[in-house]
Amino acid sequence: MKTPITVAYGDGIGPEIMQATLDIILAAGASIEMEEIKIGEQLYLKGLTTGIEPSSWESLRRTKVFLKAPITTPQGGGFKSLNVTTRKVLGLYANVRPCVSFYPYVHTKHPKMDVVIVRENEEDLYAGVEHRQTNQVYQCLKLITQPGSEKIIRYAFEYAKANNRKKVSVFIKDNIMKMTDGLFHKIFDQIALEYPELENDAWIVDIGAAKLADTPEIFDVIVMPNLYGDILSDVAAQITGSVGLAGSANLGEHCAMFEAIHGSAPKRAGQNLANPSGLLLGAVMMLVHIKQAEIATKVHNAWLYTMEQGIHTYDIYREGVSTMKVGTKEFAQAVIANLGKSPSTLPKVAYSNFTKQIKTSFSTYKADKKLVGSDVFLDWDKGSPDDLGKMLANANLPDLELSVISNRGVKVWPNGMPETFCTDHWRCRFLHPKGENITNEKIIELLSKITQHGYDVIKTENLYTFDGENGFSSIHG
Repeated sequence: MKTPITVAYGDGIGPEIMQATLDIILAAGASIEMEEIKIGEQLYLKGLTTGIEPSSWESLRRTKVFLKAPITTPQGGGFKSLNVTTRKVLGLYANVRPCVSFYPYVHTKHPKMDVVIVRENEEDLYAGVEHRQTNQVYQCLKLITQPGSEKIIRYAFEYAKANNRKKVSVFIKDNIMKMTDGLFHKIFDQIALEYPELENDAWIVDIGAAKLADTPEIFDVIVMPNLYGDILSDVAAQITGSVGLAGSANLGEHCAMFEAIHGSAPKRAGQNLANPSGLLLGAVMMLVHIKQAEIATKVHNAWLYTMEQGIHTYDIYREGVSTMKVGTKEFAQAVIANLGKSPSTLPKVAYSNFTKQIKTSFSTYKADKKLVGSDVFLDWDKGSPDDLGKMLANANLPDLELSVISNRGVKVWPNGMPETFCTDHWRCRFLHPKGENITNEKIIELLSKITQHGYDVIKTENLYTFDGENGFSSIHG
């Protein structure tokens, strides 16, 4: 039986590279039955802010496999990223991006690079929870969860184990974001203990990124939260020689989406110029996923052989290395002609039908949670931090006292520095003087008293302890 898949031709160069990709995999013998849906710019411009028709979700939920060409998201507010929406709606928590050098046929400073970036796909800053709170200040919430972190980290280790990789690294910034990135790092260390056969290490993301750009051969599989993974997988793909050569898999417990990591390149559309390799290698990952590994192997080796022949599209063509500059269609025809052949210089591939659902058993332990205070955020521009501190002292309750005021995360009261620049966005921390448990009614009473004094409360965050440990960050200064 043919495996049903949903196909979207996308925008810009999307239709050209999708047709080339389908021509190749069908010529190789892919046993698929395609359902086409429309997505992207044409729907955005019709007023569908999601870029997809509601009926198309039924196709995706029915086939559970989505081969997607790049789309164009109109600039400006009101249009949601379809990629982000699809990943979240279908639970595609793992984004897998192999970044491999094809030296000497593609120019790169890193001829031995072979890195797989496993990116968390659903949360972090990409949760999309943003607010404008004052005239001067906007907020984006970074959400890192224990279940989300455990799923993606365990997937990275399972991927490494199944693909004969040697090491899993994690990139985090927990020297600054001690609670969110700190949780990701903590779970990484815990899960690493379950895989003693694999090496593991942790890198602060800035120095890790520097090392990735300079000596990528020291890395194997790298797992990261969403934003770091998004940025650095593009960087990693580019330093292999071209971001246009990288495919991407988005995997969940029920569905999967496969794509190129590059965009729709509208300036190159309709000119038979675009390189279909990124989408083709995404389709190779799809074939492995739907248990057609033999076809995936055949396609990938034919592509590698074509690269060795020097038959290249304009984006990677080089005098003295390339032998022929071809268009999108001609490149596809060359790969089809080479089906059944294998590379002699580049490592040939051999896929197996490995698909593994990552089942996690999240902790059901309930910590002793106590409410001990509240951070009250104010929109205020009528004086100095000392003025605000003195006035807010009038709002103190016996069980809730003002302990510190910060502005953009830095302490400005008491004993702030006059050089500290302040905006109209103030965090005022009220705590029980002895750290004892209080009630929500006390916080409501506090807010009532603050607003009676004429302050504009824009947000509150309850402050809890968990088994006696603070569930909130300290304040710089």
